[in-house]
Amino acid sequence: MSEGSFDNVTLEPSLHLDGVEMASVSHGYSAGSIQVLKGLEAVRKRPGMYIGSTGIDGLHHLVYEVVDNSIDEAMAGYCSEIRVFLDIDDKGREVCTVEDNGRGIPVDPHPTEKKSSLEIALTQLHAGGKFDKNSYKVSGGLHGVGVSCVNALSIWMEVTIYRDGGVYRQLYSCGLPTTEVLRIGDTDRSGTVVKFSPDYSIMEQNAFNYEVLANRFRELSFLNKGVSISLTDRRGNEIKEQTFHSEGGISHFVSYLNEFKRVLFDPPISIEGERDSIKVEIGLQYNDKYDEKVLTFVNNINTREGGTHLTGFRTGLSRVINVQLQKNPKLLKKYEEKLEQSDISEGLTAVISVKVPEPQFEGQTKMKLGNSAVTGVVFSMVYEKLGNYFDEFPAQTEIILQKIINAALGRVAARKAREQIRKKSEGGGLPGKLADCSEKDPAKCEVFIVEGDSAGGSAKQGRDRRFQAILPLWGKMLNVEKAQEFKVLGNDKLQPVISSIGAGITRYNNMGKDEGFDNDVTFDLSKSRYHKIIIMADADVDGSHIRTLLLTFFFRYMRPLIEAGYIYFAMPPLYKITIGKKIYYAYDEEARVKILQENNVKDENKVGIQRYKGLGEMNPDQLWETTMNPETRMISQISLDDAEEADRVFSMLMGEEVEPRRAFIDANAVYVSNLDI
Repeated sequence: MSEGSFDNVTLEPSLHLDGVEMASVSHGYSAGSIQVLKGLEAVRKRPGMYIGSTGIDGLHHLVYEVVDNSIDEAMAGYCSEIRVFLDIDDKGREVCTVEDNGRGIPVDPHPTEKKSSLEIALTQLHAGGKFDKNSYKVSGGLHGVGVSCVNALSIWMEVTIYRDGGVYRQLYSCGLPTTEVLRIGDTDRSGTVVKFSPDYSIMEQNAFNYEVLANRFRELSFLNKGVSISLTDRRGNEIKEQTFHSEGGISHFVSYLNEFKRVLFDPPISIEGERDSIKVEIGLQYNDKYDEKVLTFVNNINTREGGTHLTGFRTGLSRVINVQLQKNPKLLKKYEEKLEQSDISEGLTAVISVKVPEPQFEGQTKMKLGNSAVTGVVFSMVYEKLGNYFDEFPAQTEIILQKIINAALGRVAARKAREQIRKKSEGGGLPGKLADCSEKDPAKCEVFIVEGDSAGGSAKQGRDRRFQAILPLWGKMLNVEKAQEFKVLGNDKLQPVISSIGAGITRYNNMGKDEGFDNDVTFDLSKSRYHKIIIMADADVDGSHIRTLLLTFFFRYMRPLIEAGYIYFAMPPLYKITIGKKIYYAYDEEARVKILQENNVKDENKVGIQRYKGLGEMNPDQLWETTMNPETRMISQISLDDAEEADRVFSMLMGEEVEPRRAFIDANAVYVSNLDI
């Protein structure tokens, strides 16, 4: 199309709208093109706008929306027990049932809509009791789209109400009622039972994840002390059931998060109070680790991006720490520069929960709190009550201040190590042991991080040089879970990994990158030279240990690689089985037995069975065929579903504390047939 001209466009006579002259362009776009989506049609048409996604997160969001209604009843003081059941219906579809002992959704006719209040709440957007301050002073669901969205995205839903001595029920399909609200019996209880089956023609995932739901309900039990939440999974042959109940609330939440860490004092510091109708609960505790874990909640909603409550907490904590440090000249002499936020946050575990009558969130996803008044309330409460605690317990104060000063000294050392990395990266050199590929498009490139020079040699010979790079590792890997940042940055085993990937490095916690870090070297996912980073280690205990050490490093210092799906485990075979002229590879003991059975092998001595002790025993052709060829290999992609739970597991398995790790081994040894301790 030349400048100033229009090809294949017909201009019709001008239209005049309110004095503005417009040319009508004929593209089939007319008044009839404007679609009006009625009722819940908009939810079914664009579900991502209401529940975030149609994947596994969106599927679980459906459950959370229903449970959150019950939690709102609990916050209002009318509900003490919530039960969730996972089942399979007679057509093989997943079913979730949520029961509570709250007041029950009203069923009487609405004064203006002339329909049952239950039907209105279930079939109309922006309809619900959360808009009425007399019904709910504090609520997580202020948009009024929660349970109606679940109804819209369910192939069927059944709602049973126990209220005012009667039992009432209504059925729905794809958001539309299929029956009237019927009274089906009498009762002396109160509460609501919502049973639904997601519409998998819209939802992409067709199975609830028990562990993900359990983690959320555990979280809710801490945030709402005294409320009992049970989860029962009846989908398999074996019923799984857990009940979550906490009388200690936020303080116990912090202890749970630090369960596998060595804490500097116990119990956690607890701050509670209410000002200007804003209720604040905070628990905090320091451990001997080097990362920070701060979780923030508003009306039970996890605000993963923080907001004004987090700002008030950080400002208050920083102010009171600096005041206390001025009272301790001995520590002040060790580090006379200004403390940074990262110094104060190192080793800190905290949970901040605020209850706000009318929270202002940034977007429907409710990831960040925007109420400016909350900042001052949280700041003043932290500054006042934490200051009183420090004055009352000088021994704990001394421990905390010493931890913070050590963090500041470590930051200075880390800055020097980062400067060395930056100088090396500016030189543009790659590590000498890296055998790079010729392809320059990162999306087409993959690098194998290989255990040992022997396996690395075979991998270099067997690879496809166009898109496969090989980086051999040697010696003992550093466990970054037990090391300060400057030791990680200066480690000669990890530097080749950092340089080869090329995206930089920074330390990550549950909320993303630590605030206040000296960012001479940062992490930039777009600069990663490979979109497949494949850890290839021996199929034995030592190989598993190396994989775990590398995964710990990626989780703590290059987490976006995991979140983007760039990290993989190679799956090398354990056995090579030769039967006649045919060769089979078995990746575990079960596969070996199956191959022998399928070939009617009665005597194993009459066939050739070679057990690989390591990747170095394979020649380049075998390594290519079994482990590196994209057409035939088996690789496992690493995903991150729950950062908080992953943090706990890494701390348990890789941290200093022995007892939690021993307990884990005792509990899980029954599932392991060959454990090398």
